[in-house]
Amino acid sequence: MNHCAQISAAIIGSGNIGTDLMIKILRHGQRLKMAAMVGIDPASDGLARANRLGVATTHEGIDGLLALPDFGAIKVVFDATSAGAHAHHNQLLQQHGVRVIDLTPAAIGPYVVPVVNLQSQGDASNLNMVTCGGQATIPMVAAVASVTDVYYAEIVASIASRSAGPGTRANIDEFTETTSQALQTVGGARRGKAIIILNPAEPPLMMRDTVFCLTPPCDPHAISAAVTAMAARVQEYVPGYRLKQEVQFETISPADARYYPDLGPEGGLKASIFLEVEGAAHYLPAYAGNLDIMTSAALACGEHIAARLLQHQGA
Repeated sequence: MNHCAQISAAIIGSGNIGTDLMIKILRHGQRLKMAAMVGIDPASDGLARANRLGVATTHEGIDGLLALPDFGAIKVVFDATSAGAHAHHNQLLQQHGVRVIDLTPAAIGPYVVPVVNLQSQGDASNLNMVTCGGQATIPMVAAVASVTDVYYAEIVASIASRSAGPGTRANIDEFTETTSQALQTVGGARRGKAIIILNPAEPPLMMRDTVFCLTPPCDPHAISAAVTAMAARVQEYVPGYRLKQEVQFETISPADARYYPDLGPEGGLKASIFLEVEGAAHYLPAYAGNLDIMTSAALACGEHIAARLLQHQGA
């Protein structure tokens, strides 16, 4: 148990993601502590689990959170509901000066991928966690972009159908739009495209992500080194994150460049990066790496915010 000064946090959304995040904070929170779990279904497993773990709960949504007697002590709120609901939640929470970490694709605040841009964006009042596919693949695009221009980045996120709950399915359109934009604004690609596949295979498959980058002619060894180093940095907060094989390269000749509208007449390089994300199985099964990487990234952001708040308090 950590006995240093801590910042109180609440989670809105008692589904899979919210419950997994709660358990991560309870087990691994350094500067954060769980103050409340908020849902809208009084019979949800997440609220029942929170009650058993001694966390305050309400099934009356955001209004119930605002009415909790200890709400004034809560400085950080994680929103694990839906893009549509988040706009309303954020508006109310901002009026109370609460820092918000958004696990929906609402994208009200800046996109944040901890290993790429948390240091530069971490003081924003609302941080958006992009998407599971974005958290997994944007670091790889950023790694390539640190070596050379990325004319085009395309990611394919394949997740177990069983790990995609109602919230994920309701946000599929926002997933592709948000991830595509973040590949550019955070990853550094000139153009981005995101595809998600819900794989119905039984037993469920582990999350797999494929990243394709088109670049000008450059040194493949430099790209491989940057990708490997970035993967190691992501593993610091997502231990189950790994490269499945060495980065694959295909040289595109000037004669073939016309088949790739993002490339110039000089041709270029196609880099293919293959990832697997295994979940920590805190609450969700190990195959649900897509949800685990979201909660792990959110916890990293929450710890950063809490550290800054404690610093300002002189703790």
